[in-house]
Amino acid sequence: MLNCSRMQKKTGQSSKQMAPYTLTYFPVKGRCGALKMMLADNEQQLKENMVSIEEWMKGDMKGSCLFGQLPKFEDGDLVLYQSNAMLRHLGRKHGAYGKNDCEASLIDMMNDAVEDLRLKYIKLIYQEYETGKEAYCKDLPNHLKPFESVLSKSKSGFLVGDQISFADYNLFDLLLNHKVLCSASLDSFPTLKSYVDKIAARPKIKALLECENFKKLPINGNGKQ
Repeated sequence: MLNCSRMQKKTGQSSKQMAPYTLTYFPVKGRCGALKMMLADNEQQLKENMVSIEEWMKGDMKGSCLFGQLPKFEDGDLVLYQSNAMLRHLGRKHGAYGKNDCEASLIDMMNDAVEDLRLKYIKLIYQEYETGKEAYCKDLPNHLKPFESVLSKSKSGFLVGDQISFADYNLFDLLLNHKVLCSASLDSFPTLKSYVDKIAARPKIKALLECENFKKLPINGNGKQ
């Protein structure tokens, strides 16, 4: 049975936590870069359980996971799978899900758009890297234009409203990946470039990006980036 009856913290608050969150995942940035950035930006502790591919392939841990996959995120008695569910949960808890229902719906929309692009990126990395990278980078501007358009109309410099949301952390993380994949990916998008620079300069995120333990993690599990 899915249960969160013992969760006591109210949503929408960024209070100091009694115990760290726990993340179980492979030793890669992968789908957890945005989550780590959000937690760092909100001065939240994170306990990490790293799982090697060898251990995962034994099958015992995979069999214990609800959908047979990682990451796994624990907040007290609450156990979550699915990385976007984790982002939404943390967004609600730490004031990164908009100020009203309208903003929350727009944040959902933008995060879904980020996920669409992330799925394209993942397909390239794990299935078509050798044969499809050139075409992917050539077509990438078509996928970045909507984000440039939204941000160019934003007075705050964030995707929705006047404060950072979980969708911003997610987009920022994915744009960093694309800068590694296609070094000139943001050259034609001045607003996106400024957006990346702005978020990267936030003190807690800057510290995370410069942390050796974070820097040494590969972006993807197959070593391609």
